[in-house]
Formats: sequence, structure tokens, C-alpha cells
Amino acid sequence: MEPKVIRNLAAMRAVNLRDAAPQQRERAAEILVEAMKLFPSAWKDMDSARAEVATFLGGDRLALLAIEGSQGAGQVAGWIGAIRHSVHLWELHPLAVHPDEQGAGVGAFLIRALEEEARAAGVSTMWLGADDDFGGTNLFGEDLYPNVLDRLRQLAPLKSHPCWFYQRLGYTVVGVLPDATGPGKHDILMAKRITP
Repeated sequence: MEPKVIRNLAAMRAVNLRDAAPQQRERAAEILVEAMKLFPSAWKDMDSARAEVATFLGGDRLALLAIEGSQGAGQVAGWIGAIRHSVHLWELHPLAVHPDEQGAGVGAFLIRALEEEARAAGVSTMWLGADDDFGGTNLFGEDLYPNVLDRLRQLAPLKSHPCWFYQRLGYTVVGVLPDATGPGKHDILMAKRITP
């Protein structure tokens, strides 16, 4: 499959969600619904997506929008969030790129932008959970107990699963939460050292 080309990736900029226009925040919610259709446990309607976007407007969360175009007027192609668990540890959650823009480098752009923010804040480690609630890996539907780590060592793709994308960007599988979203629906934990 050929990568899709957005209008101008070189003109893409990361904008803090708190500084975004109301229509850009609404677009972030739309993208969350559209981008997560594959994942059964994700946001299925605009009300839940708007509520998720709103959680990033204050407190211990940060969100960046990938916007192409001039300040204030650009089109949102995707967005990324982080939950600050401590001064050393941030959780990457969520990453959502509009389906028309996937494969064009928007997700990688957003991860790099978030990692720059994390480094500036002195964060040591970024981590994420990549749910397999749709059959993207060979662990889906399997009972991982009692030898969870042995089963995790056998992790392999069956369909397009986000963990392979994150691996290409330097994230490492560090664990699994068995049955995180239901029996046989596991959360694959990944992490990356942000500062040396």
C-alpha cells in the first residue's frame, strides 16, 4: 500500500490543544471516532470523543494537534495526548490520525513532537498501552495465564496492529496486561527511554 500524501507535511505544526480554536477541538473529537473504528473498546460516538478531548484542556494532561496551514486556520490531520504520571513518566494516550492521512507520516510527526515536549519537561520514559481487542496479534483470544511472559515472547502480528508502528519509532514491548478489555483481549505495554 502506497503512503498517502497530505497536502504539505513540511508545513505541519504541532499546536497545543489548549491554544486551538473550538472548531479544531471539534475536529479532534471527530478524528478520534473515525481513527478508532477498528478498536471495539474505543470511542464510538461524538459525545464520548468530546468528553475525552475535554480531559486534555487542563490538569495533568497535554495534547498536541497536527495542523497544516496558517496559524489559527489550519486543518487538523491528527492529535496525540499524554498523561503525566510523574515528573519522569508520561503515558502516550491517545494517538489518533484521520484515516485519510494515515500512512503519510502524521503519526510519527506527532510522536516526535510529544517526545520533544517530554524531553523539555525532563521526562525519562514514555509508555503506552496498545490494546488488542480486535485480533491484531496472535495473542488475541488466548489465555495467557499462567506463563504470561512466555506467551508474550511469542507475540506476532496477524493484522495491522499499532505495536508494530510504535516499534518502528523506538518503542519496546515491556509487558502485557492479560484480559485488560475482556477475556482474551490484552493490552500490550510498550515504553521508550526519552532522555539518556
